[in-house]
Amino acid sequence: MIFNKDTASKTAELLLQINAIKLNSKNPFTWASGWKSPIYCDNRVILSFPAIRNYVRDEFAKNIEKQFGKPDVIAGVATGAIGVGVLVAQEMGLPFVYVRPEPKKHGRMNQVEGFLQKGQNVVVVEDLISTGNSSLLAVEALRNEGANVKGMAAIFSYGFQVAEDNFKQANVNLYTLSNYDSLLSLAVAKEYIKEAEQDTLKEWRKNPSQWSVEV
Repeated sequence: MIFNKDTASKTAELLLQINAIKLNSKNPFTWASGWKSPIYCDNRVILSFPAIRNYVRDEFAKNIEKQFGKPDVIAGVATGAIGVGVLVAQEMGLPFVYVRPEPKKHGRMNQVEGFLQKGQNVVVVEDLISTGNSSLLAVEALRNEGANVKGMAAIFSYGFQVAEDNFKQANVNLYTLSNYDSLLSLAVAKEYIKEAEQDTLKEWRKNPSQWSVEV
């Protein structure tokens, strides 16, 4: 995983300010997977704050070109990354496509929506990386269409080892604006949480699927 320390800290603070990321170790959230978690991340909130969405757009545009070279196409992962993906493509003057979780059941039965030619270089924009499974399914769909996926850029990653392993196995380089470690450091420094809560949050990441049993 590639990231810039200063960008990661600033992005984490912005996400906390607008409650795109919420931390609560005493009253955990329940994820769609059923996991109990002391953190909840909803980066769609970014789109409601013009100054912050512009910051995210600009950081993506700058770092995508720096890390991967300027691609031919930006692809967003549906649905969470469509909005920010369009902003990034617009800023870079590039075409945009988006990738559904699975092909449509009617019409042309597309999984990749938009105009994409075989052999084009694509960078995938994602809002959030947990295990990486759904993100990498989008990469697989693009590769099946003949795209050359140069890498993925995400707003935030939980930093799970399983995600790192999955990206390595899929041969996909990942750049993130922020990540879990940067978030915890910033949250303590800015007193969003106390140091004791930081220990709980660190413990959760070691085994998130079983954490609900231990609470």
